[in-house]
Amino acid sequence: MRSFSRSGFLASFGSLLAIVFVSAVPARAQGVADFYRGKTITFLVGAAAAGAYDVASRALANHMPRHIPGAPNMVVQNMPGAASLTMTNFLFNRAPRDGTTIGMPNNSIPLEPRLQVLSREGGAAQFNLEQFNWVGTPTQDPQALFVWHSTPARNIAEAKSEKILLGSTATGADNFTLPTIVNKTLGTKFEIVTGYQGQSDIFLAIERGEMQGNSTSWSNIVVGKPDWVKEGKARVLLQFGARRLPGLPDAPTAIEAAGDDVTRAMFQFYSLKFQIARPVLLPPGVPAERVRALQAAFDATMKDPLFLAEAEKLGLDIAPLGGDEIRGLIAKMEATPRDITDRLRQMLQP
Repeated sequence: MRSFSRSGFLASFGSLLAIVFVSAVPARAQGVADFYRGKTITFLVGAAAAGAYDVASRALANHMPRHIPGAPNMVVQNMPGAASLTMTNFLFNRAPRDGTTIGMPNNSIPLEPRLQVLSREGGAAQFNLEQFNWVGTPTQDPQALFVWHSTPARNIAEAKSEKILLGSTATGADNFTLPTIVNKTLGTKFEIVTGYQGQSDIFLAIERGEMQGNSTSWSNIVVGKPDWVKEGKARVLLQFGARRLPGLPDAPTAIEAAGDDVTRAMFQFYSLKFQIARPVLLPPGVPAERVRALQAAFDATMKDPLFLAEAEKLGLDIAPLGGDEIRGLIAKMEATPRDITDRLRQMLQP
């Protein structure tokens, strides 16, 4: 009968564990591939067709499936309504929790539990941000508050003594919210006119002289009105990202312009949404190995030459964050003192 020493037994046992561990990794990957092979992933977008969210989601859907084990199909389905609340609530409460449904909500959604801009007392926001599985965002897209070049105000200080008409779509939109906050914290005199159907209508109103400016994403101006940038027709007074954009080195951020710590903290909180510009997420309860596979597929897509070529053609400025980075930003939102977000919420009440 063969005998084993204690050291020999431990060595053999350790080798067996190593073999089991190494073989488990490809087994899990194979399990993900077996699950997705022949399936279709539904990509829900909480916005109408042809808008910025729709364009970004369709570019992802064209290329991301190549990087998912099993190479499933991916189909974009628009689910607009209540500024993405309809889609986000569906994704959290009713969508399949098996990895066959992902979503891209409006970037205001992560702020909604605190600010309650889209739902009275927050009651319509039926989701928990920390329970979502975050996949990533392909872009970061800070907003810029600009005026037409003929407007007398040359900087944000001069906007405190000069009434300036800004075009806006609706009271819940950033192009209303941000100038409102600036008026109430920095003492500017922006008069916000709502009712425009979209950004192109606001641009046209500015060119016609009906409006004097607007707050919109910098990419909207760069892509939609490149001549405004080249010819200096749009004068940026303030930007709302965490730091100055390379293309706007002379325009201060709202954080820099803030006159006190409370105001600075409010703008820091609000600027987080622009880092999560086009968030991609999964509902709770999706098996961990499928979440990891989709996160890895997203990361790989961000380096895919074919995706990058399409993004450049579409005017998408790719500056991605992965799922873990977004989760860190969500944690920052949750860690923001309640008195800061309560004060900001009160400013935004009608």
